[in-house]
Amino acid sequence: MKNDLAVFEEHQIRRVYDEETETWFFSVIDIVQILTLQPDYQTARKYWNKLKERLKKEGSQTVTNCHQLKMTAEDGKARLTDVANAETLLRLVQSIPSPKAEPIKLWLAKVGYERMQEMADPAKSLDRARETWQKHGYSEKWIQQRMMGQETRNKLTDYWKEHGVEQPSEFAILTNIIHQEWAGISIKDHKKSKGLTSENLRDHMSEAELIFTALAELSTRQIAETMNATGVEENKTAGKTGGNIAKNARKELEDKTGKKIVTSNNYLAIDKK
Repeated sequence: MKNDLAVFEEHQIRRVYDEETETWFFSVIDIVQILTLQPDYQTARKYWNKLKERLKKEGSQTVTNCHQLKMTAEDGKARLTDVANAETLLRLVQSIPSPKAEPIKLWLAKVGYERMQEMADPAKSLDRARETWQKHGYSEKWIQQRMMGQETRNKLTDYWKEHGVEQPSEFAILTNIIHQEWAGISIKDHKKSKGLTSENLRDHMSEAELIFTALAELSTRQIAETMNATGVEENKTAGKTGGNIAKNARKELEDKTGKKIVTSNNYLAIDKK
């Protein structure tokens, strides 16, 4: 997950990017505060709590589709906050009479359109990412490996989406299975070993870690395609098998070189430039 701020007119809207599902989740209260024209955050929060209760009584799916993720609060601390993707927020806007409704809808639609453009032409997303990595000072060799790995990742997640894997939690489970299998460590523990919190793990992998991650995900997709894996359980099997292929390759290389592939090294120094 990566925290960020989006800007609507003069308002800052907190958002989090879910790397596994490639989805932006926005703070619901930040959107509600704009729609209700409330300068006070706590008043907007109370309005949202009452609206949630009403929508729940009406049986609305809008509240069900809202999740909670940690975002930076006014006091600077990370706190669980109600979030929703652009599609859910578009439905929520309809429940709040506001002169800002149409402008917000257009803004959210633009966010969705940009994502659709990237899905239709992934090169646009990768080009923007390349520019960001270059600005931070990553080497061209590392950037090339990172981009190749992302392309491999995108092909795998596209397969999952087309074969019965739908929920963000399911993407996360499958991704962790593959990682645990090839690296011998969970994503959470791998991030912890590198001293990362909200940072993207892949942005702090060595070239070797990126290569073996890509090998594991490439193997997983090809095995899933061969067995026509559908749903979470069948794709778990493919993930374990694909990850195991990369694990065997990792161990063989470590035996030959005497060097560990999975390390605690990170790029925090250049990532904060």
